[in-house]
Formats: sequence, structure tokens, C-alpha cells
Amino acid sequence: MKIAIIDMGTNTFNLLIAEVSQNKNFKIIFKDKAGIKLGKGGINQRKISSEAFQRAIDAIDKHLKTIQKYNVDQIFTTATSGVRSTQNGQELVKTLEKQFNIKIQIISGDEEAELIYRGVKQTVEFNEHNALILDIGGGSNEFIIAHKSGFLWKKSFDLGIARLLDQFNPSDPITTHEIAAVENYIDNNLTPLYEAVKKYHPSKLIGCSGTFDSFRAMIMAKNKSIPDHIKKENHYLINLDDYKNLHQELIQSTTAERLKMKGLEIVRVEMIVLASIFVNFILKKLKLKTIIQSNFAIKEGLMDKILNSKI
Repeated sequence: MKIAIIDMGTNTFNLLIAEVSQNKNFKIIFKDKAGIKLGKGGINQRKISSEAFQRAIDAIDKHLKTIQKYNVDQIFTTATSGVRSTQNGQELVKTLEKQFNIKIQIISGDEEAELIYRGVKQTVEFNEHNALILDIGGGSNEFIIAHKSGFLWKKSFDLGIARLLDQFNPSDPITTHEIAAVENYIDNNLTPLYEAVKKYHPSKLIGCSGTFDSFRAMIMAKNKSIPDHIKKENHYLINLDDYKNLHQELIQSTTAERLKMKGLEIVRVEMIVLASIFVNFILKKLKLKTIIQSNFAIKEGLMDKILNSKI
């Protein structure tokens, strides 16, 4: 059996197609993404612009044409913050469902966090020490504290990078004053996280989705000595010094310079600076010294949920 999952994120619409075995294991046979920027031009006004509306329609059309080529048996489509927090998000869902004859599930921030955990635990081995999982999105950022027995705490914050970009509209390159203003805003909105960290004391950061995928790709592009077997793994231990050097390069860069950076996808060029500021702030604030990148997140977590529990 083949299952396709479309994850309608705020920045990108992601596609995963997997072959499912009789013992409910799955093998990914195709992955793709389409840059949407659903929040561009209106996310903080809780509106999807007409241009973004059309980009969403085009992306679903593209993904469904791909799915058709693979003779997929079932399609599952989810929508996250960029849809659930906007006034016309339901209108977009109804339009897509009617035009393409699909069913779209709008998932809550809590559900999103659960799926992220389900995805990450397939690539990273948890132990008795608590870990902090972070998924940086365009509309929301999810934090989960977990260990080998399951997750202990989870929360979704409306601090996605599309929101920060829309609110702060930083200079090119961003200034020191602007960085301080962004960090101050983040700090003032993460009180529930700080309370959870005081209780559970996570010892490492596990990052997933586009931002951390970009960090991994950019660091690997600079370091030619990384063995091939490490490059193929579904998780990657990011050297802290490598990340700090990359962070400094990003915050000092212009858009034109980032367009030339190896490993950085075009769809991330506009938002990667604020995303790195967010990650760097979390590392400093919580005094975390270990970063692990996970290739799996929402899509793979949803696949796990489909195969192992009722959805």
C-alpha cells in the first residue's frame, strides 16, 4: 500500500509518499516541497493574501499530479498555523477540498507538537535525560520536552518566522539594534517554556524541519570531510562551534549574499536570519550546548499515527 501525506505549512507545502509494509513499517519513496509563503503580506492581520491563496492552489495541484504518478492508495492532508490562525483559512481549505476532491484536516498547535514528537522519536534515540524539541515554522514554533518514556510537556507559540518577519521587517543586513528588539520580543513571549524548563531541565536541543535542515546542509557544504554515511543518516549532531560560525555569517549577510550560500534553499533565504536569531537566543537563554538535527517531523509523525493508532 502507498500513502501520501501533504503537510500544508506556512512557508512550504511538503509532500511525502511512502510504501507501507504488512507489518506497518514504511519506506519513504518520494519527498518534495513547494515554497508557498502563505503568511506573506498578511499573517499578523490574520489574512491569507490573494497571491498566497493562488500559490496554495498551484502547490496542491502540483503535489496531486505527482501523487497520481505513484498510484497512491490513500492521501492525508494537514494544515497548520498559517491556515488555522487566519480569518480566511477555512475558505482556503473549502476551496482546495472542492477543487481537488480532497479532505484537509486543520490540526491544533497541541496536535502539531504531538506529531513532531512522533516524527523525531523515529530518528533520535531518547534516554532518561530530558530533551527539548524545537520545530520552527512560519506561523508557529512548537516546543516539546521529552525523554525515552514519552513527552512530558508541549506547547505551540505563535512566534513563527513569517510573523516575526512581517512584524519587524529588518534591514538588509539586520542591525544589532533590530536583533536586540527581536530577542526581547521572543523573550517576553516564552514564559510558559521557561517554567517548563525549570521543572524538567532538558539537557539538549533537538531541531527539526526547514530551519535545522538548512543548518545541516549549509554546515555540510562547508565541511567536505564529513563521511558519506553520516550525510545519509536521518539525524545529525551539529557541532556548536560550526553553528555559531554559521549564525554570525547569517546575521552579517545580505539577501544577495545568502542567495549564493551553498545548502540554503531559495525559499529559506528571506527567513533564515530571524530563524537563526531564534535558535541562538534559545541556546543562550537555556544554556544548551548540544544540538541534534532530525530529518523527520510532522509528516513522518503523521505516518506513524496513521499506522499505529486511530487518527
